[in-house]
Amino acid sequence: MKKNLIWKEIHTETPGQYEQLKLELEQQGFTIKAVVLDGKRGVRQIFANIPVQMCQFHQVAIIIRYLTRNPILEAGQELREIALQLTTSTENKFAVLLDTWHERWHKFLKEKTTNPITGRWHYTHRRVRSAYRSLKTNLPYLFTYQKYPELNIPNTCNSLDGSITSLKNLLRIHRGMNQQNRYKMVCQILKNSYPKKFP
Repeated sequence: MKKNLIWKEIHTETPGQYEQLKLELEQQGFTIKAVVLDGKRGVRQIFANIPVQMCQFHQVAIIIRYLTRNPILEAGQELREIALQLTTSTENKFAVLLDTWHERWHKFLKEKTTNPITGRWHYTHRRVRSAYRSLKTNLPYLFTYQKYPELNIPNTCNSLDGSITSLKNLLRIHRGMNQQNRYKMVCQILKNSYPKKFP
């Protein structure tokens, strides 16, 4: 049964917040067998001793953020198409696609633009480079769910994101509440209603 076990009101999301909540859960007697993350920097290291799945939905969103939904450059178009195959691929097949793409475009990725006034240079296709680097860096964590079938790890954190969206919609309806009452309402909902859909 799905259930919210722990939560905390925070103003800034940091790896330290995740570490604190992880320790609290373990002190309550829970054993964390695997975790699905959205790519927040530094959080992966906190769960270094257990299987970590990078949310495939968030990974695709990162690629689209770098390349847009309609990339102009051919290299970007091809890389976006590869990224969209995440949910239907395996790690080996995806790695081959990524390596083949890189072999085709590695000279393109090394192109530089020099500022004629300052003499400083930067990579011409920085956003394409960043998109590729994101996929390459996260590759070992994108297919963890396939390596541990007995754990039934989801490949995305969409169910959690969906419940948060519903909660935000409910809070908008009750935006006249003061902060203390809003927090009490959120805690009550998280305690008793997951994964209930809200209006």
